[in-house]
Amino acid sequence: MTSTASSLDSTDHRQGRAPDDRRPTWQQRLRRFGPPARRLPVADARERLVPPYAEPSPRLWHTLGVPPALADRFTRWSGWGGPLLVTLMAGVIRFWNLGSPEKVIFDETYYAKDAWALVHRGFEVNWDKNANDAVLSSGGHIAIPSDASYVVHPPVGKYVIGLGELIFGFDPFGWRFMTALLGTLSVLMLCRIGRRLFRSTFLGCLAGGLMAVDGLHFVMSRTSLLDGVLMFFVLAAFGCLILDRDHARVKLAAALRSGTDGRYRPDPAVGDFLRLGWRPWRWAAGVMFGLAIGTKWNALFIMAAFCVMALAWDVGSRKVAGARHPYLAVLKYDLGFAFLATVPVALATYVVSWTGWILSPADGSGGYYRNWAATDGKGGSWAWLFPDWWRSLWHYEHEVYEFHTHLTSPHTYQSNPWSWLVLGRPVSYFYESPAPGVDGCPADAGDKCAREVLALGTPLLWWAACFALLYVLWRWAFRRDWRAGAIAGAVVAGYLPWFMYQERTIFLFYAVVFVPFLCLAVAMMIGAIVGAPGSSDTRRVAGATGTGVLVLLITWNFIFFWPLYTGTAIPIDDWRSRMWLDTWV
Repeated sequence: MTSTASSLDSTDHRQGRAPDDRRPTWQQRLRRFGPPARRLPVADARERLVPPYAEPSPRLWHTLGVPPALADRFTRWSGWGGPLLVTLMAGVIRFWNLGSPEKVIFDETYYAKDAWALVHRGFEVNWDKNANDAVLSSGGHIAIPSDASYVVHPPVGKYVIGLGELIFGFDPFGWRFMTALLGTLSVLMLCRIGRRLFRSTFLGCLAGGLMAVDGLHFVMSRTSLLDGVLMFFVLAAFGCLILDRDHARVKLAAALRSGTDGRYRPDPAVGDFLRLGWRPWRWAAGVMFGLAIGTKWNALFIMAAFCVMALAWDVGSRKVAGARHPYLAVLKYDLGFAFLATVPVALATYVVSWTGWILSPADGSGGYYRNWAATDGKGGSWAWLFPDWWRSLWHYEHEVYEFHTHLTSPHTYQSNPWSWLVLGRPVSYFYESPAPGVDGCPADAGDKCAREVLALGTPLLWWAACFALLYVLWRWAFRRDWRAGAIAGAVVAGYLPWFMYQERTIFLFYAVVFVPFLCLAVAMMIGAIVGAPGSSDTRRVAGATGTGVLVLLITWNFIFFWPLYTGTAIPIDDWRSRMWLDTWV
């Protein structure tokens, strides 16, 4: 074969490379993986404001024999098709055998029953100490007490759980349905958020796929606790702010004018003076913040951090658009609307979530403390300014605050936040030791089995995330990469506040709130390890191979711990082999 013929057959025509210097097929295929191309700085301000999405290389479609028209259609649909496929996988494993164990496990003893009372009476009630057995034995057909109960968490998360109970019944499947649904939808949200963040469908789906196989997220999706609901609303608020950032930059880009060479250059008149309007996605974020705070109060810290982060994005956007005084521009045109769209909206949403309690009778037969203003709270120089329900609610909130800040009762599974990232002390939600032939224990087991639901993150994923967090911190500090700053800021907002309450009784499963951002950090690190498309073949092959092995190991790790996540009975020796650290027992 002549060299001319070889050049016609070759798919690699890069300058300086011989046409017949072919790579092995496996190496050519690996070239398509990796992060989106990070374009070199260009003069076109529009492209800097609204970077394009990465698309698969035409070489991939040529190698697979896909016609150009079909390849173009697949690329257009992959932005939703990829995330939906990842979500389908996440949903299947979360809803599989959701009603097992057919028990009231861990804090379901509070939230499942509180949710049932809320959706029927509007406030929580005191249940009999044998209510759990009565609920399970009667199929949920049990009378609801009328005596109000003192609870220390707002109602939104319990209303969410109660919605599943209304649809499917007052049983384990019913009270776990909505947390499983929100856990599944959070995977879809993370895929789409990651896609916008990295401008890469592949990395977005990778982040969602990692969360789909995280053990802590998986267990929390299959248990009717509040933290999984909180995680959903926090992630939704983050996604709304990402959308708001993109839409604001589109408006700034559209206002720029092109020069004689066709390029769009920064314009101080746009950057310093353009009004961006009401920005509906920021208002949607305010609603999500209100729902998050209405689930658990620690969302207040997250809202404060996210609002500061969103304003920093506004400063950066206006600076790219040409603002000479970006901070002043944000102060004049963005800060006021940003405040109105978040703080008052979140507060209003939070108060509305108490509607059932507010509308309950104030004669002592309604919600706990509902009659405080009419009894113990009488008088006061400012009482005439506020309605009784407001003063009673304020008193209730004050008592709850005192409870949370002084909660020091020891618990077997409490842990210090210093140990969370390395999974120092997971929480056992359920444990039984069935005999051979009972409750799924193999008849030939020889000894008793272990059946446990352990709130444990997938170890290899979390340990990789420790390195990924160091990477994103470095990337933000030394490369000023806003994506790394967003990820690091979200983790800090969900994690750092717990260090102020180290004497308080706290648990590892609180960390589920920032699990999505750990997965984004790992995805970003993987994209960097693989290398940019312009990297050498050797670099790309080594990076893709190493990260591919890491992802496969994380997936295997999730499968290995599957029995401990689902309450599947396994021989006691197999259970011991999964107790990698002494503190897990």
